[in-house]
Amino acid sequence: MAIIGTIILFFCWFSFNAGSTLNASDFRLSVVATNTMIAGAIGGLAAMFYMWIRYGKPDPSMTANGALAGLVAITAPCAFVNAASSFIIGLIAGILVCLAVSFVENHLRLDDPVGAISVHCVNGLWGVLSLGLFADGSYGDGINGVAGGVKGITGMFPSLQPSLLQ
Repeated sequence: MAIIGTIILFFCWFSFNAGSTLNASDFRLSVVATNTMIAGAIGGLAAMFYMWIRYGKPDPSMTANGALAGLVAITAPCAFVNAASSFIIGLIAGILVCLAVSFVENHLRLDDPVGAISVHCVNGLWGVLSLGLFADGSYGDGINGVAGGVKGITGMFPSLQPSLLQ
């Protein structure tokens, strides 16, 4: 049931990210949907491989949490980053959720049976930080009355921008 729930959430995340702030006539809609898919899929894979390497077998619940962590992390920057950045965001989110679940349960001693703190709080913070790190400046001119595209650190220094073409 948890895997089916994750698949339903994954599907609904497309309407949330791509449909909530943009309209269908905006070309950026396809970029948002693609970035959402990449980060979610890579987050799930990263969590699965982390658990497999760390504990000797893949953990389906952490794989589901990794996918959700990637989706949470890409929500803030989805319209402002490129595909390579969304890959990195999802990769870090998938590993971060595994580390955070262990920290919350073992060190903070909080009862969080589904890892909601790790998925939503930790990776929500990572998503906001990743916007400031990876926004490339190709979109956002005029949003909220601000002139110029939304640029993060890598947008200000293009040599730092991750690219699939390099």
